[in-house]
Amino acid sequence: MNPVLLLDLVGLTARQIGEATPNLRALSARGGHAPMSAVLPAVTCSAQATMLTGTQPSVHGAVGNGWLLRDTMEVGLWRQSNALVAGEKLYETAHARDPEFTCAKLFWWWNMGAAVDWSVTPRPHYPADGRKILAVYSWPTAYAEELESELGKFPFFDFWGPKAGLGSSRWITDATIHTLRTKRPTLTMAYLPHLDYDHQRFGPNADRSRAALVELDGLVGELLSCADAVGAEVIAVSEYGILDAPRPVAINRTLREAGLLVARATPVGEILDPFGSTAFALADHQVAHVYTRDTARTREVLESLPGVAAVLGPEDKRAAGLDHRNAGDLVAVSDSDAWFTYYYWLDDTAAPDFARTVDIHRKPGYDPCEMFVDPSLRFPKLRVARRLAQKFSGMRYLMDVIPIQPELVRGSHGRLPDDPMDGPVFLSTLSFDAPDGVVEMTSVKDRVLAALER
Repeated sequence: MNPVLLLDLVGLTARQIGEATPNLRALSARGGHAPMSAVLPAVTCSAQATMLTGTQPSVHGAVGNGWLLRDTMEVGLWRQSNALVAGEKLYETAHARDPEFTCAKLFWWWNMGAAVDWSVTPRPHYPADGRKILAVYSWPTAYAEELESELGKFPFFDFWGPKAGLGSSRWITDATIHTLRTKRPTLTMAYLPHLDYDHQRFGPNADRSRAALVELDGLVGELLSCADAVGAEVIAVSEYGILDAPRPVAINRTLREAGLLVARATPVGEILDPFGSTAFALADHQVAHVYTRDTARTREVLESLPGVAAVLGPEDKRAAGLDHRNAGDLVAVSDSDAWFTYYYWLDDTAAPDFARTVDIHRKPGYDPCEMFVDPSLRFPKLRVARRLAQKFSGMRYLMDVIPIQPELVRGSHGRLPDDPMDGPVFLSTLSFDAPDGVVEMTSVKDRVLAALER
């Protein structure tokens, strides 16, 4: 097999490739680029599972960045086990075809337990005293030790949270270059996330977002040069495009006001009660999985909520490739300029303690406000410094600096784009066909295999 570098450039669209992106244009000039169809929901975990398996969420089961575990009634978001995705993955098929095939998987999701030779992914430690120690997981263990010895500690705060930005993509780029040069994998998979952050914070057309695009293009230039040096072809994909979406939709608060959602008062604020609720929504950007015991009443409430563009029932989910046990009984899709909040409390004084923190696993839905520092804090840097001092002294602490102000968010994704130019994109240094001018996301697996076997 011949070496391939597979880049996931999160949030990149065909419309963004132009004068401001000379390295992306140079990559395309050697082969081509085309819009790529999106999968519903157009979010990271679903899109990556589709590209890895060549199937829809109805088959691989990754119906979003999280879903309700119906047997335990627990919401699971951002889980990482490769075994949660059904079907044969790209690297499994490649190894079956050629036992000499090797693969490095850098920060692509569904990473833990993946049948690859080198893997690295974010994975904090959670000591028994309630602290969180930022770290990465790798296999073999020595792989992360080697990378961090060479490059320094992975900048976790640049990967997610108010500081999220270029630093994470910079480190992953350097780790990819190091891996290409020292390991020479047959397939090297690298995930560069930072374009996504400012697009969500400020909208895709803001000056900060344009600057992030230029930064991403610079990293692509470095990776393209390294790939050439080791004789690897380059394929670049993205998962979705980000739309201007300044309108938050309080789907769970609406369900609660309708008497369908129940929350329990606890010493740490109100906590969603999935057992007692007739209906609740797992909000995931512009899509929400709604789990309900009263479909007719819940549909009535959702369809009357401003900002809801569609409510998918069984037949609609089947047509969308989303009919899987993990999916909601109903699936709500927002208007193009709107997105769903996870908030279920009706008074911010009753908000749970995790609401004002970065806590991607405890919240029963995605929270883009985790990318902001609460603007109402008079001295936010002092608050952060005090909390960090508590952390490093070994004390328990609450990094309560995140706002409950969804109006701060200006961009989102998740629904299918109205124009393919605003959805994901496929680029390659090898020429390729694109029927009707669009590459199907389900074809990515076969296209990468073809590039390996050229």
